[in-house]
Amino acid sequence: MEPMKPMKPMEPMKPMEPMKGSEPWWPQELGQPSTTGSQNGMRYAFFPDAHRLLVETDGKLTTYDSGDHRISGVQQSNGSAPRFSSQNGDVSVDDLKVVG
Repeated sequence: MEPMKPMKPMEPMKPMEPMKGSEPWWPQELGQPSTTGSQNGMRYAFFPDAHRLLVETDGKLTTYDSGDHRISGVQQSNGSAPRFSSQNGDVSVDDLKVVG
């Protein structure tokens, strides 16, 4: 039986790379959203200065004119259009104008 060989010294560890933030999924010309979120396979971002609400569902992005609504959250139940909280009460995306 051969005697145990000495262990190799440990090599220095490489420094950790900083984590990269996720890339924004909205057009950069809209700036930073005041509110973002996701629920049940849908995500949204609200841009108050541009009066725009972006909603992405199943990879399809739709842009809405939010009018005077200031979106602050979402309530969504399966099978129905998402409803967003605003200072004027809840508003359905079906009640907002789609813009190109």
